[in-house]
Amino acid sequence: MASIKFENIKKIYEPDNVVVKDFSLNIEDGEFVVLVGPSGCGKSTLLRMIAGLETPTEGNILIDDQIVNTIAPKDRNVAMVFQNYALYPHMSVFDNLAFGLRLRKFNKVEIRERVHKAAEILKITSLLGRKPKQLSGGERQRIALGRAIVRDPSVFLFDEPLSNLDAKLRVHMRAEIKKLHQQLKTTMVYVTHDQVEAMTIGDRIIILNDGIIQQIGTPLNVYKNPANIFVAGFIGSPPMNFITGEISNNVFSFDNLNMKLTKAMVHESDKGTKKMVVGIRPEDISFSKKGLDYKLIFEEQLGNESLIYIKVGDQNLVVRVAQDNPGPHNENNKISLNMLKACFFDPKIGNRINIINTD
Repeated sequence: MASIKFENIKKIYEPDNVVVKDFSLNIEDGEFVVLVGPSGCGKSTLLRMIAGLETPTEGNILIDDQIVNTIAPKDRNVAMVFQNYALYPHMSVFDNLAFGLRLRKFNKVEIRERVHKAAEILKITSLLGRKPKQLSGGERQRIALGRAIVRDPSVFLFDEPLSNLDAKLRVHMRAEIKKLHQQLKTTMVYVTHDQVEAMTIGDRIIILNDGIIQQIGTPLNVYKNPANIFVAGFIGSPPMNFITGEISNNVFSFDNLNMKLTKAMVHESDKGTKKMVVGIRPEDISFSKKGLDYKLIFEEQLGNESLIYIKVGDQNLVVRVAQDNPGPHNENNKISLNMLKACFFDPKIGNRINIINTD
């Protein structure tokens, strides 16, 4: 196992193409960290720099307090699992797992021991004699994981390993990877653009945008306390609703609608009228007898719950309700926003605004 440290990392491909900007992060020994963000945000580049496949333009990367910027990939004791499996089609599963060990001149006895140990962990012992073309997508991904496990690395790196799988198999493999981490207790760094994967699989998540860290935290903390509008809109499925308006004298006003706040809440540095973006999760909006009028747009039924798309004033909102909730179909109902769970953002720069209760 190993710790990883990024010290003021910058990666520039061309003068006008700065992919990573002053990135610093400490990953603890045995931690499972997920780098998440939209395509092009720099997350895969950071992973490749840990592996030695890319070199930082500025700054240092340390593995177990040793600077590895100039150390060859083969000497870093890291293993990388790729999106496309990268299996040799003419080799059996056993030979795919053993290939890297043979290159490193391991003897036959140790190779067999390591391969069978990895196969037992991943429950693929019965597949060792097959060729990759005889395997399903999930089985191929297990082989790719097994090829990393046999090396007994200090660090596992995952570069969007589940993006080629169907939805049901992705859910299953997420659980398998999480279970693998609990079993091996090895440092793991996982890259994905899928925020659901990030929320369910990591100890900590690092949200990136345009090569800059937006927020670091546990999945639940990031979900409940987003640092800015980007994080609030990226984490969550469906994402947070945003309503632009003003707060003044304990009233939130938008689109000629006024809503009394549950408690007196003001911007801590400005008790006058304040322009504000209010963010509220779909599950924190409910149908009730009192509140704001709405127009029903359409409904998505998802089995145990429904997503209700509505319009309030000029604002489009999404509400998450239990499947048996009759609210949206009751003409007498209105909607109520739980402002105690709302987030408040500066409409100009997008950062979270601290709100205090004056009661």
